[in-house]
Amino acid sequence: MLRRNVRLRKEYLYRKNLEGDERKLYDKKRKIREALQEGKPIPTELRNEEARLRQEIDLEDQNTAVPRSHIDDEYANATEADPKILLTTSRNPSAPLIRFTKELKFVFPNSQRINRGGQVISEIIETARSHDFTDVILVHEHRGVPDGLIISHLPFGPTAYFGLLNVVTRHDISDKKAIGKMPEQYPHLIFNNFTTQMGQRVANILKHIFPAPKLDARRIVTFANQSDYISFR
Repeated sequence: MLRRNVRLRKEYLYRKNLEGDERKLYDKKRKIREALQEGKPIPTELRNEEARLRQEIDLEDQNTAVPRSHIDDEYANATEADPKILLTTSRNPSAPLIRFTKELKFVFPNSQRINRGGQVISEIIETARSHDFTDVILVHEHRGVPDGLIISHLPFGPTAYFGLLNVVTRHDISDKKAIGKMPEQYPHLIFNNFTTQMGQRVANILKHIFPAPKLDARRIVTFANQSDYISFR
């Protein structure tokens, strides 16, 4: 297992290092495309490479024209199987935090909750990797109030931290009949106002911890972003 992790890590770093060279090559091809489309002469610094670059341009399609980054590769295989999530807490969790974590088990399908005990983070990650978990979610608290959520995609990230404010769970609602039972369908996802590059990155992290729903599913999960505060419902 350790040798496999080292090999995968080296491959990941190698792909990441290649991005700089691929980006330079992409910029050269872009300049040649623009010159041909606008009827302008080929830039002087590219004339020695023009024939080779034009041959490569002719062989490209929409999938190969734009270079892929290591960010793309993080979720390259995410659609091949449903996510499998390991859900745990900070050490010595209070009763409200344990109850909140049980709620999250209903929110995130295919999640498994474990008691952390005395395990350190490296042991939790190694356990998750060895059992083919795709993500680890770690919940924090402050004086019995959940105040933080860490989502880490395996094996190489990304990892995101979300602060929690104004958490309302089913147990906080007095009228239990009005809310009914917690549905366990795979939900449809709505992302509102995740338009910036950072917003798209965050939305990408969140959407890949949910499996693909059936078309007739009636459960909906909404993430609405406003001034970098995400409302969840």
